[in-house]
Amino acid sequence: MADSTGILVLGELENSSLTSTAKELLAAGRILADSLDQKLSIGIVGADLEPSAQDAIAHGADQAYLVNNALLSEYQPELHLAALSHICRQAGPSIILMGRTESGRELAPRLAVRLGVGLAQDCLEVSIDPDSKRMIALRPVYGGNAMAAVVCTGTPQIASIRPKAYEPLEADPSRHGETVSLDLDLDPSMARVKLVERVEEESEGVQLETARIVVAGGRGLGGPAPFKDLEVVAKLLRAGIGASRAAVDAGWVPPPWQIGLTGKTITPDLYITVAISGASQHMAGCSGAKVIVAINKDSEANIFKEARYGVVGDWKKVLPAFTETLRELVE
Repeated sequence: MADSTGILVLGELENSSLTSTAKELLAAGRILADSLDQKLSIGIVGADLEPSAQDAIAHGADQAYLVNNALLSEYQPELHLAALSHICRQAGPSIILMGRTESGRELAPRLAVRLGVGLAQDCLEVSIDPDSKRMIALRPVYGGNAMAAVVCTGTPQIASIRPKAYEPLEADPSRHGETVSLDLDLDPSMARVKLVERVEEESEGVQLETARIVVAGGRGLGGPAPFKDLEVVAKLLRAGIGASRAAVDAGWVPPPWQIGLTGKTITPDLYITVAISGASQHMAGCSGAKVIVAINKDSEANIFKEARYGVVGDWKKVLPAFTETLRELVE
């Protein structure tokens, strides 16, 4: 791809609409495109894509490449990979951005192989080097203890970006862009995996990924029972509830509650931690929190280095008083 130009975001759909991650990627792509004075495009695959294309343009895209095919309405790795590869070859971008989502973890490396280039995985930030005009991708290494600046030598340059690393741009319905529909022959025989059954798990309360306030507990709580007290606080604050990996590994709370390098990434306005030490792996998942409040009896705990406000004390004494004050304020 010697004549490659432009930034291409490969967006995902959920319930026939652009995901929040896709909109975050458009925000990252807009920064790169403006730095290079190039066009920002998005590639979308599925069925009935026109509304999603217009939504993408409203969120910063200049152009949308669409592969409409009923076989792509449900996620299937081989079929989606074929469609995304087709978009990349037709668009000829210099930079490709993908989300490090469940499907992105599977598709990004395979797409890079098909295009014969490397991949910068799990990035938190992307920018353009003013001298070389190449993309610089920042990603955590050594369990989140350090950040590495990665430069891709091949073209197109591909980076998968961690969800919640960027804030989506505010939608501008007045923006206009070009929509390009691409034809691609797909056959069901290309699929090596068959969806047998879909089981939806019901979730209560505010979702961690979108919560503006999050309350989380760690190993220092000593067992599963104290998480009931945290749920009371979360309900009063209308907050999401989470946990450290240690609490999840101990079986005290379900895996979807885990926050951290191997869990969920959160970017709340307020993050209240109770009995969480603040290991680097955990902090990697909440570094985007605007304000962190820590309650921990260990004054040397790493969490206090990251927190704006901290309470050194036994949570058994601090939390009841905090809860009672919240009740007075809320009720």
